[in-house]
Amino acid sequence: MSRNLPDDRKLDVFPTFHKVAGRRVVVVGGGEEALAKLRLLLQSSARIEVVSTEVAASLRELVEAATGAIWRREPFRPGLLSGAALVFAASGEPETDAAVVAAARELGIPVNAVDRPDLCDFYVGALVNRAPVAVAISSTGAGPVLARHIRARIEAMLPRETGDLARLAESLRGTVSRVIAGAAERRRFWARFFSGAVAANLFAGRTDAARAEAQRLLNGEQEAAGFVWLVGAGPGAEDLLTLRAQRLLQEADVIVHDALVPEAVVAMGRRDALRHPVGKRKGAHSVSQEEINALLVREARAGKRVVRLKAGDPLVFGRAGEELAALRAAEIGCDIVPGVTAAFAAAASAQIPLTLRGVASQLVFATGHDKDGETLPAWADLALRGATVAVYMGRSVAARVAARLGDAGLADATPVAVIENAARRDEAFYSGTLADLALVESRKEIDGPVLIVIGDVVAEADLARARPLRAPLIEHATAAA
Repeated sequence: MSRNLPDDRKLDVFPTFHKVAGRRVVVVGGGEEALAKLRLLLQSSARIEVVSTEVAASLRELVEAATGAIWRREPFRPGLLSGAALVFAASGEPETDAAVVAAARELGIPVNAVDRPDLCDFYVGALVNRAPVAVAISSTGAGPVLARHIRARIEAMLPRETGDLARLAESLRGTVSRVIAGAAERRRFWARFFSGAVAANLFAGRTDAARAEAQRLLNGEQEAAGFVWLVGAGPGAEDLLTLRAQRLLQEADVIVHDALVPEAVVAMGRRDALRHPVGKRKGAHSVSQEEINALLVREARAGKRVVRLKAGDPLVFGRAGEELAALRAAEIGCDIVPGVTAAFAAAASAQIPLTLRGVASQLVFATGHDKDGETLPAWADLALRGATVAVYMGRSVAARVAARLGDAGLADATPVAVIENAARRDEAFYSGTLADLALVESRKEIDGPVLIVIGDVVAEADLARARPLRAPLIEHATAAA
């Protein structure tokens, strides 16, 4: 089939991996070029020799701290390459590098000349190390920039524990060959091994549970259950999602998401994933918490990988505790992926330092209601002592919050900020004082999720783009006159 490929689709460089375990790899040079190659080679189990009469201090420190690396403090001569598996010409001097390449080729040793592709027998790709798994990406011409970009994407996709999963698979390979007859059956086993509860538990740090699930598969039993991740979707901006959250969305069989999670974030999930909207808004709960708990348990028991996608951070007013309790009671594996909570997103957008030396050394996360719907006064004394208070879901209780704080003795002139739809494209930022806070409910244009920040730190914010909370009343008074 490859014979029919057009010439521009054929590879000029054929990708291979060299065996270097316990073998000599020689780096000729003592500057930045040699240092960069040494850092890369130290991810291998090769015996590395740096050849140079002088080396940079940073390179010497790295050699001295590394296991399996030595510095040969002498000028380059061809005999030093004898028996090497690979050679790197990294002196930064064209004549020396050319001499190293010529000597290596005379000895039949593959050689790479740093930044001299015309002299290279092989190229060093951008490396993603998940030993014993490795991914190398390389390209010629303008490709190195693209290769580094692709490497970053793959780094995000492959969990650090991928190597642990590979080692577990290797330890079972012989047993699988003996116990499971037929290539098709073995392929099905490995498909379930790498994409089911074994991988989910291992990536969550539950090694014993992963081994137990692998044993179930070997015994021909059904997996005990799927797995549930409580994932923070952040404030709604797609680029504030964590790398782990992105990866899990791509792997999920089922996505259970809140109403406040934008469709653009939900759409980052696997296209064929089953989606359950369980939107809960104040005064209009479409799905009860008990029903959500039951849904998570049911889907996991069916062997599914479930992402419970929550706005902000699952552990900050996200009712994660109730869902965790239900999953633990059902003996279903679960893990939490934190997200950017609204207070952090809002403060970042408005450039509010939530804590500031000499101004505020305490930070309070509060919600506008307790479980019975009453406005909470419990944190009023903290506000009086100078703490920054971030009030979640505060639009409909802004007036009552202001009144309770005022009654407790907080000055009317205390700065406040109101951020609607924090970190989203339609974000709006208002500023004023505690005396102005009651006006939030009368601002009809404010109808999205609201985060209120109360405290002296608000005076340090970037107020240039803030709309004044009191402006509409002033305009109305002018028009009436």
